[in-house]
Amino acid sequence: MTASTGPTATPDVLQEVRHNSEYALELRGITKRFPLVLANDDISMQVRWGSVHALCGENGAGKSTLMKIVYGIQPPTSGEIVVDGETVNFNDPADAIRRGIGMVFQHFMLVETLTVTENVILGAEPTSGTSIDYGTARKRVAELIKQFNFAINPDALVGDLPVGLQQKVEILKTLYRGARILILDEPTAVLTPSETDELFEFLVGQYAASGNAVVFISHKLHEVLQISDRISVIRDGRMIGTIPAEGATTETLAQMMVGREVTLKVDKNEAKPGEVALDLKNVTVKGEHRNAVDGVSFQVRAGEIVGIAGVEGNGQSELVEAITGLMPYGGAITYLGRQARGVKEVEASGLSHIPEDRNERGLVLEMTTAENYILGEQDRAPFAGRFGFLKLDKIQQNARELSEKYDVRPRSASLRAGQYSGGNAQKLIVAREMRKGPKILVASQPTRGVDIGAIEFIHARIVEARDQGLAVLLISADLGEVMNLADRILVMYEGKVVGEVPAAQATETQLGLLMTGSSEHAAPSGGRSGEISTTRERGERGDF
Repeated sequence: MTASTGPTATPDVLQEVRHNSEYALELRGITKRFPLVLANDDISMQVRWGSVHALCGENGAGKSTLMKIVYGIQPPTSGEIVVDGETVNFNDPADAIRRGIGMVFQHFMLVETLTVTENVILGAEPTSGTSIDYGTARKRVAELIKQFNFAINPDALVGDLPVGLQQKVEILKTLYRGARILILDEPTAVLTPSETDELFEFLVGQYAASGNAVVFISHKLHEVLQISDRISVIRDGRMIGTIPAEGATTETLAQMMVGREVTLKVDKNEAKPGEVALDLKNVTVKGEHRNAVDGVSFQVRAGEIVGIAGVEGNGQSELVEAITGLMPYGGAITYLGRQARGVKEVEASGLSHIPEDRNERGLVLEMTTAENYILGEQDRAPFAGRFGFLKLDKIQQNARELSEKYDVRPRSASLRAGQYSGGNAQKLIVAREMRKGPKILVASQPTRGVDIGAIEFIHARIVEARDQGLAVLLISADLGEVMNLADRILVMYEGKVVGEVPAAQATETQLGLLMTGSSEHAAPSGGRSGEISTTRERGERGDF
């Protein structure tokens, strides 16, 4: 929509309209070639009006490329896009927006220093003469907020909003422009369970129910089954098939995505905790405006997995950096009964670390596989001799053995780390950290951006580490991952640990309340079955 059109011309996306075709969107033989890569190979797909259509596939399968083509970000090499029965050619996203297509990306495109209204109208500002008609714009944004019951102040700064409301601002941007086909890329990645429920209610109960269409891209298969009418699966750039959601299972979808049977449920025995290996007492890390970590205390014992859940940005990253020696902190941290400061001392105390950002913190992308396997140990035996000379034969042998044991593909000691897929790059890091023989493992977002097959493999290695007597601290924004892997779950909110619950008794409702800062219905540690403890209200009791 151009600026001169103004928001008054925006159609009401909850008003039923007559369509020219049964299908909102049709893709016919879409192919996209890049140098050396065939990203999309003759893909065809049909999305009905009034439906939620899920698009699944492993990382690198071609989902994002396909949707970027639909949204006009890049052209197809060949093939046809049909919107409501009419063949279209998009040169840029503005063309797609004019045809009623909106897209909300996984990483929000918001200006935090602007208000909600300013973000919504950015690039589509109504004008009065030579100036922006802000009053009209604000009125229209307020009407949209009320219409969709989004509970957002149109004058609030976006940077002050929680993540769930920021996502709603992104959706408002598309609705303001009259989107009748809404593409959502991993929309629940940073949402709490209650925020996810609110999003689904909007998509199914209001948006699709009014005759619009949704394309829902997600790797969370239980959510795909919960929200969608039909599901399309892409593998290696090709369309494997489209099936009704009714009657489908997570196992069916996983097998379509990977091409083999996949075990999605973590198979583990009951933990047998031993001595305290990692002990935090009143740990505090300073932030820009307040403490990023505020008086955190907990213990992790040998032979158990302690998971930390919470919406991203509540101090988890800073806590990990304090524990691993990357950031200064107040309070005390002991490793196997000893204190250590700085990365080298912490690592020497028996701690290994799977970092949350593999490209920035886990790998040197320009180095080879063999070189990345020995990072942190390159100056000592068995990889270096008496005077620091590298033992190349040992380094090559180590690479071959680890790639075989941890199924890192391709099996190449000389391949640059930056050339691996996300799943194989992550397995390389897991292999290196486990080879060090740690007593404590800190795994931060261990399967972020990783294929289903690699997730299955990494989860099994983490449980195996626990069973070998390691103390495992798991930090993940994926609540399902925490609930599946952990033996005990802590929840962080605004830098504090606000609650603890045994994983066997945990529910998404319990954890979701804590993730939003609610301490209602909390119980002290060691309370009745199904109760949780909070650090805010020790001694008060209640039931979820």
